[in-house]
Amino acid sequence: MHADILRVTRAIEERSKDLRDDYLSDVDAMRLGAPDRKQLSCGNLAHGMAACSSDDKSVIKLMDAANIGIVTAHNDMLSAHEPYKDYPERIKAAARRMGSTAQIAGGVPAMCDGVTQGQSGMELSLFSRDIIAQATAVSLSHQMFDAALLLGVCDKIIPGLLIGALQFGHLPVMTVPAGPMTSGLSNKEKVRIRQLFAEGKIGRDELLEAESQSYHSPGTCTFYGTANSNQVMVEAMGLQLPGSSFVNPGTPLRDALTDFAAEHITRITAQSRDYRPMAEVVDARALVNALVALLASGGSTNHCIHLIAIARAAGYRMNWSDFDSISSVTPLIARVYPNGSADVNHFHAAGGTGALFSALLDTGLMHADAKTCFGNGFGDFCQEPTLIDGQIEWRSAAATSLDPEILTTPATPFAPNGGVKLLEGNLGRSVIKTSAVQEQHHIVEAPAVVIDDQDDLKPLFEAGELDKDCVVVVRFQGPAANGMPELHKLTPMLGVLQDKGHKVALVTDGRMSGASGKVPAAIHLVPEASQGGPLAKIQTGDVIRLDATTGELSAQIDETEIKSRTEAQAPKVPRTVGRGLFSNNRLAVSSAEEGASSLFI
Repeated sequence: MHADILRVTRAIEERSKDLRDDYLSDVDAMRLGAPDRKQLSCGNLAHGMAACSSDDKSVIKLMDAANIGIVTAHNDMLSAHEPYKDYPERIKAAARRMGSTAQIAGGVPAMCDGVTQGQSGMELSLFSRDIIAQATAVSLSHQMFDAALLLGVCDKIIPGLLIGALQFGHLPVMTVPAGPMTSGLSNKEKVRIRQLFAEGKIGRDELLEAESQSYHSPGTCTFYGTANSNQVMVEAMGLQLPGSSFVNPGTPLRDALTDFAAEHITRITAQSRDYRPMAEVVDARALVNALVALLASGGSTNHCIHLIAIARAAGYRMNWSDFDSISSVTPLIARVYPNGSADVNHFHAAGGTGALFSALLDTGLMHADAKTCFGNGFGDFCQEPTLIDGQIEWRSAAATSLDPEILTTPATPFAPNGGVKLLEGNLGRSVIKTSAVQEQHHIVEAPAVVIDDQDDLKPLFEAGELDKDCVVVVRFQGPAANGMPELHKLTPMLGVLQDKGHKVALVTDGRMSGASGKVPAAIHLVPEASQGGPLAKIQTGDVIRLDATTGELSAQIDETEIKSRTEAQAPKVPRTVGRGLFSNNRLAVSSAEEGASSLFI
């Protein structure tokens, strides 16, 4: 093992010992004291199986076979989740073939950030993760189940499902993916069209046609944003079948993998000889493996929030210093948009997760001995599934990349580090994703242009007031202010300014996510402006320095001057589009570096 990977893993374990001990104590109490079906009253059990077929009722009554709880995020407004409509019946049929049963334990909400991007509904997006976690816990609270299968893909959904399921850590749990849509319009061309629209050179009809060619069918969007980063993360945590993330929907292999997952989870319940509870799989090694895989592949900056919240649900304290330390020794070995021109289908064809994990394990950057839902530990996750005569067979992943322009090795990396850097200074702490930013843009020192709403940028852009070197400061976008929406409406305009030769950067207490692109962006700034952060005192014209090489983010202002200024006040959050229902979340939420969650005290 690489010495720094071991050091960070042990540091997480040591600082979390009290929290992890409490978590495992709770899991043991559930394992030993929770009412299994043998202890449920006849009325409880009758209610729980009333809608089952007579055959399933007979199996459930025997008490010696597994009953699998399905928690589904299916809806047909999310392209990534539309394929899940048929999964429950497939899973039930597969469980029956194993002499077991399965039931839909519950459904969770699943909103699409692609639909709400730049709209008022995006202010509910981050908080939807906590609602999903609570809905997952409600779904599993009936305690009718010996294991759980989680059906979810997209941005907040997988983290929410994991946080909720970890409250039932005595159960074996697996995630079941749906796969990406086939490749459409190239991501590079999509960005070009968006910038032309921002400049007023094309109309809405041309823009909509390009967007529709990009997002064109059931399946996950094909760029490497948070949804596809989720898939790499759960594979790296050992919670999903190896090599299963990026198999397209509606294919025989995709269906066979769903069947295999349903069959396999019946083999790892407490009734089996190979019991693998979730609490034992999700330990510090699994969390570090997930972080390494995300950094090596250029994954979403949203996981600077989500992985910390998932860790907290499992009894661990992670922070951005851990991310920075691991990023500094983890080379970037995948080029997938926005870090390159390829999409996840191209990445999968080049060797995919199996080749990625193999390269990282070979150089000691991942814990081979981490426990997993499948195989004899994470060392067995360098495999990929193939379909032979209708049956899944496992073979070793490609020993070398099939396209070194997309996937390479730590010996010849695309960048020497993982592309996430901690920035610190008199403005606070934030993170920046540098893997998609060219080196000449890593340092920007320029006057600030301060706005309190992302919609305030477009009038300035159209009036030509931004045709200069500038650091755009968008404040009051943190979780306590307005729910921490993503700010991708800014990207095309800032990209245009950068292409004109201006030095441009973004500084915000909001989010940019996995689609963070070529413009340097200091995001997730803590403390946020609405919570007394220095950003509330910054004024247009103040010179700000962002240095992604040294890790500096600071206002070039005398400390006495900053202290003498009056803080700007956060705009009032409207109650429309459901935002009024989330006022308590905004009051209770932790900082971005603590996972931006309202669930943990």
